[in-house]
Amino acid sequence: MRRPTIPDLAEAAGVSVATVNRVLSGAQNVRLATRERVQEAAEQIGFYGLGSIQARVAAARPHLRFGVLLLQRHRPFYQNVANALQEAANTATMAEVDLRVEFLEDLTPQNVADRALALAEDCHAICLTSAVHPVVTAALEQIQARGIPVFALISQISVTGQMSYIGLDNWKVGRTSAWAFANICKAPGKIGILMGNPRYRNQEMNETGFRSYFREHAPEFILLEPLSTHESAAVAQEMTEKLLSEHPDLAGLYVSGGGISGSVAALRGSGRAASIVVVGYDLMDVTRAALLDGTMNLVLSHPLTRLAREAIDGMVRACAQPGSNQTTIVPFEIYTRENL
Repeated sequence: MRRPTIPDLAEAAGVSVATVNRVLSGAQNVRLATRERVQEAAEQIGFYGLGSIQARVAAARPHLRFGVLLLQRHRPFYQNVANALQEAANTATMAEVDLRVEFLEDLTPQNVADRALALAEDCHAICLTSAVHPVVTAALEQIQARGIPVFALISQISVTGQMSYIGLDNWKVGRTSAWAFANICKAPGKIGILMGNPRYRNQEMNETGFRSYFREHAPEFILLEPLSTHESAAVAQEMTEKLLSEHPDLAGLYVSGGGISGSVAALRGSGRAASIVVVGYDLMDVTRAALLDGTMNLVLSHPLTRLAREAIDGMVRACAQPGSNQTTIVPFEIYTRENL
C-alpha cells in the first residue's frame, strides 16, 4: 500500500497542507485543538511522521504542576483516589500535568494549613480534602490571593472568593441513604449514625439530608444521636460495639464517615450483621466483601475515574481562566450485592 503523504493527512484532518507543515515544524501559530486534530488523523491513517506530530503537540500544551493533599495514606479509599488522580494526570489532553500527591497523617488544622501553603509554593493549582476550620480557611484565602486556584475535593470548604468543588451532592447522598433504610428495614426502628468529623462539610450535609428525608417520609423511625469516629477504624469499631450493646433493638446503622472497616469488624463479631440494615460509603475491598457476605446492604460510592478526570481538567481550565469557578458535581454510584 502507498504510504500516506502530507496531502493525505491534510485531507483526513480537514485542514490545509500548509497547516500540516506548520504542525510538523512546530510553528507557534497553530491552535492546540488543530494540532490535536492533525495528530488524531495521523494515528488513524498511519502517517509516518506520527512521532514528530505527537512530540510537537505535547510541546505545545501548557506544562502545569498540580499539588494534592489527601487524608491518611493507610486508608484504602484515599489510596484509590490518589491512583485515579495520577491516571487522570497521565492521560490529560489539555496540558502536560506533573502531579504531586501528599497524604496528611496529622489532620490538625495547623498542619493542614502549613502543608497547603508549602505545596502552593511550587504548584500552579492545589486540590485538597480537608475539614472546615478558620486556620485552614485563612491559609487557603492566602493562597488564592496569590492567584493560585484552590480546589476542594470530596468535601466542600467555604472560603472567601472563588473556591471550586469537585465531588458529590452530599445532601442527595444523605437522602438516598435514608430512602434505603425506610424501604429495606422490615419495620421502623432505631437507626445508629456514625460520623467521622462534623467539620467535614460532606458529612454534615449527608446527615442533614438523611434527617430531612426521615422527617418528611418516615417519621416513625428513631434516629439516634451521631457518634464521631474521628476517621479512625478502631474508634468506629468501638462506637459500633457501643451501639450494639446499648440498643439490642437496633434496626440499622448508617456509616457516613471514615473508619467503616472497624464498623464491619464489629458487626461480624457481634453475630447480628444479617439482622441489621447497614449503609455506608465507597466501594473498596472491605465494603465489597461486606456486601457479598451480607454485612452491608448498600454502598454509595464516588465514581473515582470521573471524579479524578473532572479534578485534573478543572485545574487545567482554572489556570487558563483565572478567577473562574470550575465546580463540578459528579453523580454517585449505588452498589448492592446483586450488581457487583
